[in-house]
Amino acid sequence: MASGVSIASDRKLRRVLVANRGEIAYRAVRVCRDLGIASVTVHSQVDAGQPHVREADRSICIGPPPSRGSYLAADRLLHVAEGTGCDAVYPGYGFLSENAAFADKCEAQGIKFIGPSAEAIRMMGDKARAREMAIAYGVPVVPGSDGAFTDIAAARAASADVGYPLLLKARSGGGGRGMRVVEKAADFDRAFGQATQEAEAAFGDGAVYLERFFQSVRHIEVQVLGDGRGAAVAFDERDCSVQRRHQKLVEESPSPSVGEDLRRDLLQAARQLTEGIAYEGAGTIEFILDPASGEAFFIEMNTRIQVEHPVTEVRTRLDLVKAQFLIAAGRPLDDVLAGTPVGGHAIEFRINAEDWQNGFRPSPGRLTTWRPPGGSGVRLDTAMTEGAVVPPFYDSMIAKLIVHGHDRRDAIERAKRALDAFGCDGIETTIGFHRALLDQEDYLAGAVHTRWVDTRFMTD
Repeated sequence: MASGVSIASDRKLRRVLVANRGEIAYRAVRVCRDLGIASVTVHSQVDAGQPHVREADRSICIGPPPSRGSYLAADRLLHVAEGTGCDAVYPGYGFLSENAAFADKCEAQGIKFIGPSAEAIRMMGDKARAREMAIAYGVPVVPGSDGAFTDIAAARAASADVGYPLLLKARSGGGGRGMRVVEKAADFDRAFGQATQEAEAAFGDGAVYLERFFQSVRHIEVQVLGDGRGAAVAFDERDCSVQRRHQKLVEESPSPSVGEDLRRDLLQAARQLTEGIAYEGAGTIEFILDPASGEAFFIEMNTRIQVEHPVTEVRTRLDLVKAQFLIAAGRPLDDVLAGTPVGGHAIEFRINAEDWQNGFRPSPGRLTTWRPPGGSGVRLDTAMTEGAVVPPFYDSMIAKLIVHGHDRRDAIERAKRALDAFGCDGIETTIGFHRALLDQEDYLAGAVHTRWVDTRFMTD
């Protein structure tokens, strides 16, 4: 084992606790190996046979299968980190990756949190405050309320200024929880009660804010990297408009709906905000695009690596997970970005253990066949193997199929071949959904929006 990676002695990374599971944990272990860093992973009782457990230098059973008793048990994770001599924690995505209190605890114990500061997580995780910061740095925002509300009377009064239809959104968290569309004033009280209760249950914060609702928008996001000292870089946009109930299903880059002028404006806005808050590590600035007007508006910042980051990786030849580690060690951005982008077009398909023909119902179980596709321009990020068990306790995503082509048409053709060749039995998956998607005229024409799957594709 090499001695680790560092720029300054006080930023040396010798041993890292990987506080996650599945594909992203396995990826982090491999990055540790590449950089000569010792890796310590954690696992729940049901995950003892996972690749991130087998491949790590050491792995500790952290608790029972439910994530509250294992991967979300912050104090237990820090106890493991301290007991195994880790000088850093890598959170990946999900679980504690955007938990400011966890980042605070890491800092208090002298353990480097590989990601942004707790203050940046807290600031951008509060959607009302993030909106204020976006405005401060000249980033266009969706017209809406100035703050978030828990009081229904105050929120109702603010709704008159925003106008209908409007969108209620939880101040904390995401993933569609604490979110309601309100078509008219008569529906406001009921929707507000539902949104605040859901937000309180999911995030411990029932406050919601109000935004103008656009009937048909595209979801556009920009990958950023910041060095924590005011320097940042932004990469070509990803289009995440193929969603079901606010959950992303397919992502691609570049967006078929973004021209050069808008791309320049989006990247500039994302970079300005990232630099302005002195952000450290990988993050994503998210926008909605109104195709009718061609206007794009900031909606939020995700202060972590995204599931769909490989879409950017295959177009830039940049390992974004490795970049997170290097930035945490103090490496200058110019060193992190060494390499030549290849461009082209990339699409990622989330392979979920779900029965897409029956309401995307979860389908845990044992993989009796697992025959991933291969070939030029095809990449599969997964921790699955034949015979592996998909447990019912966690997110249903079991793999990410990424294809890269010379242009969008080429990428779609490669995707069709890859999906046709993908062998998976024992559980239901979304492979069939993706293959059917690629025959849809709206998708091929780049004419989808964030509600298209729910309102058009699934009802045809």
